Parts: sequence; structure tokens; C-alpha cells
Amino acid sequence: MDLAVIREIEQLKYRYLRSLDLKLWDDFAQTLTEDVDATYGERLQFSGRDRVVGYMRESLPGSIITLHQCHHPEIAVDGDTATGTWYLEDKVLVTEHRLMLTGASFYTDDYRRGERGWQIAKTRYIRTFEAMESLPESWNLLASRWATTPAG
Repeated sequence: MDLAVIREIEQLKYRYLRSLDLKLWDDFAQTLTEDVDATYGERLQFSGRDRVVGYMRESLPGSIITLHQCHHPEIAVDGDTATGTWYLEDKVLVTEHRLMLTGASFYTDDYRRGERGWQIAKTRYIRTFEAMESLPESWNLLASRWATTPAG
């Protein structure tokens, strides 16, 4: 077992999540192969890096704050390819509608090592649950990286 390679793949997945949550679209794009296949639940399916990044960029403006955390990786390496399963916990704050989505999923990824190092060639998840709640009037967003005016 090549623990250094497994660590590189873990770092790739963490960079994917961090750049998604920080809306760093160029960095997010670099985590994906050009021909990536991405399936997020039953409703969202994309072929190609440009389609994935374009959708995320347009669907996640500053008024939508995301938190994605993956853990418990199970990674198998076979030369320049690998597979991984991850447990995902996520939250999505839709501030303009005072909604919070909370969920959990299992990601299954295929990775490929090329000129740019390891990248995600296929990613998909299956939801274990997703819940939505309206945020009460007492809930206030005190800070946001993307806020231009105080929330409240």
C-alpha cells in the first residue's frame, strides 16, 4: 500500500471541497479531469469540467453559503488510477430565503494521475438524508465572506 499516494488523493478531495465552499472556481476546476463525470444525487448529472464548474459558479452565489466535510476515506490505488469512498456531511445556507439544508451522503470517486497530478475523473454521491428547515426570525448571520451589507 502506497500511503504517500493515498495522502495525495486525500489532499485532492479536501482541496475539491475547500475550493467549492470558498467559491475558488479556478482551483475547483483544477481538481477535475477535463472529461470528468459528476453525479450529485438523483437530479444533477454533468459530463465535462466546464459544465460542472459552470453549474457550481452560477448556482452558488454569495447569498448561498456551503459547508462540505468529508471523512472516513476508503481509498484503493491501482497504478495511475484509484477509487475512493467518503462520508459527506453538508450544510447549505440560502440566506435570502432564510433556509438551511442539511444532509449526509456517501461519495464514490474515481481518480486519475496525469500531467497535473491526481484529479477526480468521476464523482457521484448517494444521499442518506437531506432535510430543509426555515430559519427563525431570531437567526442572524453575523459574518460572511461574501456579505456586502450586514445580514439580519
